Amino acid sequence: MDRRKFLVTSASALGAAYAYRYRPVWGEDTGTVTLNLIVQPEPPLLVAAFNQQGPILYVNGKMFQSLLTYDFDLNPQPELAKSWEVSDDGLTIVFHLQENVQWHDGEPFTADDVVFSIGDMLPEVHARARLVFDNYLDSVEKLDDYTVQLNLKEAFPALMLMFEPGTVPMMPQHIYAGTDYRDNPANEAPIGTGPFMFEEWKRGSYIKLRKNPDYWKPGRPHLDELIFHVIPDSASRAVAYENGRIEALRGGDVDNVDVNRLKARPGTAATTKGWEMYSPYAYLIMNMRRPPFDNLKVRRALMHALDRQMIVDNIFFGHGSVARGPFAATELFYDPDLPVYDYDPDKAQQLIEESGINPGDYTINQLNLPYGSMWDRLGEYTRQVLEGLGFNVHIESTDAGGWASRTGQWDFDLTTTFLYQYGDPALGVERLYIADNIVKGSPFVNVQGYRNPELDKVWAEAAETQDADKRQQLYSRIQTELVEDVANGFLLDMEFTTIHQSRVKNLVTTAIGLNETFDDVYLED
Repeated sequence: MDRRKFLVTSASALGAAYAYRYRPVWGEDTGTVTLNLIVQPEPPLLVAAFNQQGPILYVNGKMFQSLLTYDFDLNPQPELAKSWEVSDDGLTIVFHLQENVQWHDGEPFTADDVVFSIGDMLPEVHARARLVFDNYLDSVEKLDDYTVQLNLKEAFPALMLMFEPGTVPMMPQHIYAGTDYRDNPANEAPIGTGPFMFEEWKRGSYIKLRKNPDYWKPGRPHLDELIFHVIPDSASRAVAYENGRIEALRGGDVDNVDVNRLKARPGTAATTKGWEMYSPYAYLIMNMRRPPFDNLKVRRALMHALDRQMIVDNIFFGHGSVARGPFAATELFYDPDLPVYDYDPDKAQQLIEESGINPGDYTINQLNLPYGSMWDRLGEYTRQVLEGLGFNVHIESTDAGGWASRTGQWDFDLTTTFLYQYGDPALGVERLYIADNIVKGSPFVNVQGYRNPELDKVWAEAAETQDADKRQQLYSRIQTELVEDVANGFLLDMEFTTIHQSRVKNLVTTAIGLNETFDDVYLED
């Protein structure tokens, strides 16, 4: 495809006429210390135990906590656990809990909640946590009211990177035990241990959290309330920041074309830190259960037909780099020496001819990711590429909840998404490729239907091996085979920038960035 034919239009230009169409409710100045933020897109729910889409993690982390958090080097730091010990053989972990923590309804947080969360609720409702706990957790037991022991079936070095609020949020036993977890009324008015409590969700307008007056860390939080505004148009979100109505922008809140302009404004600070845990990564999911993507040569043809450098430069405006394979370059055990799918339209057409199919016989149902104009442009470009190969393409749009539901139910031919890789491939990457994780209900598992029984054994060995050199050898083999099989359409390693008013302090302090509690964030006078 002639890249000159693919025109990328500035989101600012498109949205200027609509800058004030969306007017969230902005509180009057009553002396309340409020931090105004954006949630983009509006999430389907607020509890990360059930769904781990980015906007959910953002709001969830202010209400729910886990046992640990992590510094920028991914070293565990205390949170609801004040200390811990790991046995030499890696089979036993003991957590010592904070002793003065209350749930938002005043009930005490104890070892019973930890045992319930890890042993009962999360293995049922959290697809990514379930994969680990089912495979490696033998039991979780209460030693006393404030001490919990995890007993593992096999050593699992990555386990200590799991205890952040998006992966292992602590859930209140007294609220959820004995109920239908997914239909519990607390899902609409969450009850956590965090510094902020749920107050109001006016759908289509804002989510409001208020200060927890009984928060367990003395003197915190410093803010009285957080308001997450829903502003559907990207250009309008940029204008809201420029006008001072929004005080911080998360990566993805505005179109990448606006990032450099906004971060250069006077009184603005910016950082790309706070994504160390996640290594965000964009890719295509091709449903391998049915034609045409059950055909390896078709998948390879699409990879050669995509100008991925153009995607980085002109759709993501340079905020990222072309992916070499299934691991982001920042992920542990990344191998840079992998087979490469160069941009080669002639090779793509040759592979289509070799595939034995007639592209004109197929209409590909392409489900667009509803995360803003950047993703819309990527979807349009992908459509043009497929049509250039001779396929018919039908683009379908939905909201965030609809996308998660349809993708999790395998109701698509092709879709685009991004995911977090969670520090270790055993946590954030393996879930996408092993056959045991071909399960309906989550968009962040092996929804494409990739099967490689021999490679599944290598994944298991790599996850359980404590020798780093051996793990590297195993993960290099895995990466090579996944690239050769086009187990997903690897697009780019993403770069997210947090932009905020300079007076907003302590906004990004850990490897989970804006998904943190914000208990130490304050506004400088």
